Amino acid sequence: MNEKMYSWQMTELKADFQLKEEPVPDLSENEALIEIAGCGVCHTDISFWYFGVKTKKELPLTLGHEISGKVIAGPQNWIGKNVVIPAVLPCGECELCKKGRSNMCQKQLMPGNDFHGGFASHIKVPSRFLCPVPETVLEKYSLKQLSVVADAISTPYQVIKKSELEQGDFAIVIGVGGVGIYAALIAKTVGATVLAIDIDDEKLSMAKQNGINATLNVKGLDIKVIKEKVREIAKELGVSRFGWKIFEVSGTKAGQELAFSLITFTSTLSIVGFTMDKPDVRLSNLMAFDAKLIGTWGCKPELYPEVLNLIESGKLVIEPFIELFPMSKINEVFRNTLEHKYKKRSVLVPDLD
Repeated sequence: MNEKMYSWQMTELKADFQLKEEPVPDLSENEALIEIAGCGVCHTDISFWYFGVKTKKELPLTLGHEISGKVIAGPQNWIGKNVVIPAVLPCGECELCKKGRSNMCQKQLMPGNDFHGGFASHIKVPSRFLCPVPETVLEKYSLKQLSVVADAISTPYQVIKKSELEQGDFAIVIGVGGVGIYAALIAKTVGATVLAIDIDDEKLSMAKQNGINATLNVKGLDIKVIKEKVREIAKELGVSRFGWKIFEVSGTKAGQELAFSLITFTSTLSIVGFTMDKPDVRLSNLMAFDAKLIGTWGCKPELYPEVLNLIESGKLVIEPFIELFPMSKINEVFRNTLEHKYKKRSVLVPDLD
């Protein structure tokens, strides 16, 4: 093993990431050192880097929380295993953890927020909740591709379970980018009839080509017009007028306002995307429609094996929605992501010895 590791650290807001060499860290008995295979670029990373959202650990900090890799040091039972690192690492002992809400553990640790993250060659993490990747899954996808399980796939998986989506339900996914496309695909595996909404024809075309029932480009359209078009699509698809499951994944004020406007009788609206902007909505609609509004934060580690089982079964295809880049191009990738130049989830892969 090399005596040095490298990481790309953010030193100040909106500045380029700087390459830094570091010695291999000491490990406690409950920590593992992982050689990183890939780390996805998330909107949360962009929010830390550009939009002034504060990280818990002071800068300089290596970002990145969507990580896969191989354990090369740590507890003997983990060494040599290929793993996905949950984006939210709970304590496993507190009240919330014991009540099945470990993703909201108040002692949780998040790579690239509480400690140095995955835009690096190696990472030191608590080993308790690492998710091993079965060889049968690696026969379908490379370990670096599977980094997206840590957030882009597991986050919508958790919120779809929380929404109580059932076979035959009408699911509306607003924003089918790097996370939203998986929300739409997972909803489809449940047996829902799915409408994908976006402002990008290419993303909508990809969704349609991969089995999504209907698509709608809402660019430049008034909310009233969009609502009418959605009603027309629902009628054409033969779905119920009630109980729509709406998933807002765009992380925009416009997307959140649209999602809220689509609430109907006994609907459930799930907020997945993040924005600092405040939408203008009438909360009394929740009362009038006897509807539910829920949020989600990451995904509890206990659900990760279910996600991998879904991928292993072939019900969820991930490769068409991933684009790999050398980690040395991190500054270019972040700028292009900020400018919405990518249609797929970007995954950075270590490329230095």
